[in-house]
Amino acid sequence: MQDDGTILVGKAPLRDGSLKAEGLTLRLANRHGLVAGATGTGKTVTLQVMAEGFSNAGVPVFAADIKGDLSGLAAAGESKPVFVKRAEELGIPYEPDRFPTVFWDLFGDQGHPIRCTVIEMGPLLLARLLELNDTQEGVLNIAFRVADDNKWPVLDLKDLRALLLHLTENLKAISGQYGNVSAASVGAIQRQLLMLENQGADRFFGEPALDLNDFMRVDREGRGIVNILAADKLMQRPRLYASFLLWMLSELFEQLPEVGDLDKPKLVFFFDEAHLLFDDAPKALLDAVEQVVRLIRSKGVGVYFVTQNPLDVPESVLGQLGNRVQHALRAFTPRDQRAVKAAAETFRQNPGFDVAKAITELGVGEALVSFLEAKGTPSVVERALIAPPQGRVGPITPAERAELIAKSPVRGKYDQSVDNESAYEMLAARKGLDGGGTDGAESGAGGLGGMLGGWLGGVLGGKPAGKGGRRPAPGLAEQVLGNAARSMARKVGTEVGNAILRNVLGGLTKR
Repeated sequence: MQDDGTILVGKAPLRDGSLKAEGLTLRLANRHGLVAGATGTGKTVTLQVMAEGFSNAGVPVFAADIKGDLSGLAAAGESKPVFVKRAEELGIPYEPDRFPTVFWDLFGDQGHPIRCTVIEMGPLLLARLLELNDTQEGVLNIAFRVADDNKWPVLDLKDLRALLLHLTENLKAISGQYGNVSAASVGAIQRQLLMLENQGADRFFGEPALDLNDFMRVDREGRGIVNILAADKLMQRPRLYASFLLWMLSELFEQLPEVGDLDKPKLVFFFDEAHLLFDDAPKALLDAVEQVVRLIRSKGVGVYFVTQNPLDVPESVLGQLGNRVQHALRAFTPRDQRAVKAAAETFRQNPGFDVAKAITELGVGEALVSFLEAKGTPSVVERALIAPPQGRVGPITPAERAELIAKSPVRGKYDQSVDNESAYEMLAARKGLDGGGTDGAESGAGGLGGMLGGWLGGVLGGKPAGKGGRRPAPGLAEQVLGNAARSMARKVGTEVGNAILRNVLGGLTKR
């Protein structure tokens, strides 16, 4: 960060041979931004330079790491000739540095697991994730309403499956109260749910759910933590990736208080491969994205989209992005030519050069830049050389990553999943009560058989509760053993109870 409250992104050579510093004003960094350009033109390096600047300014950063390159922020850079030369050209010292970094991974393989509950995701994003049609989305909304009315917490996928099974078994009653629910629609949702589970989403839904405050940390030196999401595997599941990112924005919008314009943002997001957020998205979802992007500024959060083509971002969202960095675009096809023209027209024109022509001529490490000025108006576009990053360019090794995860400030908080009582257990207990009839010995809530069954089942098939009363999710072998134990115990308990009852009644009749 420079003394004038800006982040140096690069410098623009002027006609008189001098250099003009091009920086992102921290006070206006919550007005969002766009980093665009064709593959191999330097978008990732620009993203890294901006993330380093925010961290040095004490602003926490979240960035999705598609190729693994951003992990290099956690290691000091190397004095490569190309970086040293660029620093000399810009008249700045090249000082390798490392930045405080926390690694995250939805699947828990390359960082701390990220989880959210099904109820937090909500029916709108979940319907998009499951690729449901309007009718099926309506049934999913009914399922959420039924769970809400009955106070059944829907935390993970087994809760949602149990809830859908409840709908199937009570179609007539639920249809009469909430609207038509067909077995075919429920079946379609169940099939999509199975496909989603096969893609690993069962590891994303559950507890402990992510506390977004853990993204908003600074280290002991006051530098913002850089939160890096390993997204290489996630990219193969674009709907899960998009839904997760939209869920995070929505949660931040709901949880953070209104703060207006601050001296610097509370948090900055970089969304790489931004087109995945918008591809084939229904209008209702696009409207939600536009609303969140427009309003989250007042919460002190900046959102920066990183994509190859500005046309990937809807115009309604593109108009909200005040800070722009445009790397080279190729103009080989009609669509490419339209993208060049559209990108050129979004800038405040510079009479010194042809913006559209310059976009196609930019070299690696060059970009057209326009940042918001003091009064919130965009600056005249300039052709700038991007500053070299201080961290390592390229990924860190698996051993370095493992060492950093072991020293993480959130180590141990999310690494083990827990299985609290929720809709699955409540519906199972409800079935036990409903199926018991008037025979107390067979009831899940009473009778000697039920008591012995619960006790022996817990001894033979259960694990002790963890801290706070939470019990780890049972494995397959444990479930089978526990079910068998409980079944045997109920049978034994029932026979013992009946024998005692016969003796008592026999004793009464002899009197």
